[in-house]
Amino acid sequence: MQNRAPVSVHSKPELTLIGSHFYISLNHKESTKRIRLLNSSSKDNMTAFYGINQFSHLFPEEFKAIYLRSIPHKLPRYLKVPKGEEKPLPKKFDWRDKKVIAEVRNQQTCGGCWAFSVVGGIESAYAIKGHNLEELSVQQVIDCSYNNYGCSGGSTVSALSWLNQTKVKLVRDSEYAFKAQTGLCHYFGHSDFGVSITGFAAYDFSGQEEEMMRMLINWGPLAVTVDAVSWQDYLGGIIQYHCSSGRANHAVLITGFDRTGSIPYWIVQNSWGPTWGIDGYVRVKIGSNVCGIADTVSSVFV
Repeated sequence: MQNRAPVSVHSKPELTLIGSHFYISLNHKESTKRIRLLNSSSKDNMTAFYGINQFSHLFPEEFKAIYLRSIPHKLPRYLKVPKGEEKPLPKKFDWRDKKVIAEVRNQQTCGGCWAFSVVGGIESAYAIKGHNLEELSVQQVIDCSYNNYGCSGGSTVSALSWLNQTKVKLVRDSEYAFKAQTGLCHYFGHSDFGVSITGFAAYDFSGQEEEMMRMLINWGPLAVTVDAVSWQDYLGGIIQYHCSSGRANHAVLITGFDRTGSIPYWIVQNSWGPTWGIDGYVRVKIGSNVCGIADTVSSVFV
């Protein structure tokens, strides 16, 4: 088992050596400037808009150190197998309409987004099969996925590989509750309820977001990793700019898409609580790999 380096997180940033008043006023000035810059390229009322939210009091470096802990994973490019004439894609599709998406969770100051994304995908895959929508234990994945670093970060693909190799049964959240810190792995007897995966698919879909839409419809919600640096101040709208496909640092779950308006977008569930963004969700433009959303795409089978 790897040693996991603990992350030092200042929950009260004002307790710094430079003095609370100076820190807060400096940071307020910085965030106001940052938000003004982000909003300056809004060309229409569809574009993402930014403002003060629960993360605006953090300096970008702090925000990254606490919340953006997903480790990028290089994947093979998706190669489409020709299947003759395919059905046209619907204008709108959202797995939430089928009541197979669990509530938005809050990872708090634990950098375990990679585990939230993967567990969300498993919960949905299990419900799509006709079972009850169960809230499964994210803490179990954080504590037991030995090829990751718990609340100090991890990779969705590594977590899925671990689940696939070990056939670990994920228990209910109520049995193994989220603690927002890495703990010791608990083991459960074979008789306990649990959901194990039978396999997963993980590809790079950059330049093939139409195929990603098909994958979402056919296989269920998609666990993806993104560059979410600009998400710190997100309030709503469709992200089209300010989101490079640079280094991926955050894992989320795509639950659907909407192509009915002038700007098509992915419907993305985050793990920063329901007060962030649009009830805990964010919209990301489809078609130009915004935020690197198509680079690391996984679908899970149960």
